[in-house]
Amino acid sequence: MKACRIWLILMIPLLLYPAGCQAAEKTDGTLRQPAVAGRFYPEAAPALRLAVEKYMQDALPPVAKDPVAIIVPHAGYVFSGQICADGFNEVRGRPFDTVVILGTNHTSSSFRKIGIYPGAGFQTPLGVAAIDSSAVEALLAGCPDCTLDASIHAREHSIEVVVPFVQVLFPGAKIVPAIVGAPDVDTCERFGKALAKTLKGRNALIVASTDLSHYPSAANAAMVDRQTLQAMLPLELASFHAVAHAASDRNIRGLSTRACGEAPVMAAMVAARELGATGGILVSYAHSGDTVLGDRSQVVGYGAVALASGKTEAGDTKTPASPQTGSGAPLNPSDRKRLLTLARDTIERFLTTKTAPLARNPSPALEQTRGMFVTLKKRGELRGCIGEIVPQKPLYQLVGTVALKSALEDPRFRQLRRDELKDIEIEISVLTPAAPVAGAEDIVVGRDGVIVKKGGRSAIFLPQVASEQGWGRDEMLDQLCLKAGLPAGSWKQGAQFLTFQAEVFSETDFEPAR
Repeated sequence: MKACRIWLILMIPLLLYPAGCQAAEKTDGTLRQPAVAGRFYPEAAPALRLAVEKYMQDALPPVAKDPVAIIVPHAGYVFSGQICADGFNEVRGRPFDTVVILGTNHTSSSFRKIGIYPGAGFQTPLGVAAIDSSAVEALLAGCPDCTLDASIHAREHSIEVVVPFVQVLFPGAKIVPAIVGAPDVDTCERFGKALAKTLKGRNALIVASTDLSHYPSAANAAMVDRQTLQAMLPLELASFHAVAHAASDRNIRGLSTRACGEAPVMAAMVAARELGATGGILVSYAHSGDTVLGDRSQVVGYGAVALASGKTEAGDTKTPASPQTGSGAPLNPSDRKRLLTLARDTIERFLTTKTAPLARNPSPALEQTRGMFVTLKKRGELRGCIGEIVPQKPLYQLVGTVALKSALEDPRFRQLRRDELKDIEIEISVLTPAAPVAGAEDIVVGRDGVIVKKGGRSAIFLPQVASEQGWGRDEMLDQLCLKAGLPAGSWKQGAQFLTFQAEVFSETDFEPAR
């Protein structure tokens, strides 16, 4: 567990947080170079394209009628990429000529205007997204708040992470990259109206870039984010602004903001309303705690909203319930197969693109919160095994997290390579809660998993380990003590035992495999 926490601490700042807090030197005015490639999204073109395509394959069906704008998140793809894809799926297949990307201002607290990049385009690993110079000129002429400013874009990630989706989905479109400097209602109103006037008669899309709550618990994020998202839907700036600055937020531990892209959202709301949108439709929601790298004690929220003239059906509006721990009923074959598929997909996508699928739409059985271990075997030999005994996520979310730990964090093995995955068999053990037993005589080999604790040391064996190794009870306990760094036989006096059972299943149960 300590290794897991260290790994997540190292990874999350690279994938989730802004690239920096200070404005950098001005660029040469020609192409804006990537600032977060290799950190927020893959730096190699094939991996980046594959990451976007995979997220689009998993995107929810469209729910909005004729959207003129979408609101999507801008964190590292491993956290928010799927929600971003859900938003873009609302407009997929439409032949846009211009995509206006409204970014937020993470890097300069003194910047209050609308900063448009003055160069020819945005460079990403996929090539150059050319800037629509005629639209830029029209905005500069029609809105006194707009200014050309390369420095405000130099290290800002909120537009950059959206550009690859535009490049993959609308390869012929040009972009208008604009940082909306501050969440001032009057400024956003003026700019939104000028933007709508510029875009009338053009085949254009507006994309507003924002993440939601920053750093509350998962339960508080789900509550706060739902309020924030619902406040976007009527397209009323004053009410949205009020919710975004609710006085009660000071009582929510860890909450630093409800929407870091409040300003671009407000500008998009005004422009969309002027272009005929009658309201917003909530498309999807998740927070970082729902993802394979996420910690549910401190999360960032992500939502996708379409601003449109109507809707076709309700979107993914379900607020995730708090996890409920329990032993539960046995998993059926369909549930087991889905967990195995999620485990393999997570490992494969992370090794290929440093992204991961977002597990959702579980069966009721997979919403249980139970302990789990994922065991990797290469041609029958152990290649990694890590799990969580007291998890904070339901099974359908936990499986990807644990699978990735088994592939990358087991200290007994080097990290799994992508070329090894074809030789790996995945086995999953779903646990009952561990309970203390009076002594070693109460342990049944082959039925019970065992945890031994003594002198501040502990170790665990899954139920199948003793049978696979041909151990009797005493030999199994000797080996368990050695694993804990204790002398063999030390279990005989002063040790505490906990036992549990497990549902164990593997990919071989569903052959022909893969």
